[in-house]
Amino acid sequence: MIKRTIEDLKAYDAPGHFGMTAMRIHGKEETGAEKFWVGLSTFLPGGGAEYAYEDNPLEKVYYVLEGEMTVTDKEGNKFVIHADETISFPPNEGRHLINESNKPARMLVIINYLS
Repeated sequence: MIKRTIEDLKAYDAPGHFGMTAMRIHGKEETGAEKFWVGLSTFLPGGGAEYAYEDNPLEKVYYVLEGEMTVTDKEGNKFVIHADETISFPPNEGRHLINESNKPARMLVIINYLS
């Protein structure tokens, strides 16, 4: 069993992201988790992630803790995810993220590792 607190987390640069801070909570390096990793992302107003194309073979789950995030799919459909709401992505599904509000948004990110 491994307990981690916010003080244990270190920020890292998440490629393709802007106006945000990413911190890994659990993962191979942090706690030895082998099947998936969990991160905490904080997006400032206007912060987000560039469109991630469909060539990413990983499953993803986003759970908004505070604020809201707008997720856009490849067809241009927009989904606003509020606090205590979640959205999931199967392997190879693209997405764009942006915090369109005037308040910071905090989101848990759960992503599997490739086997």
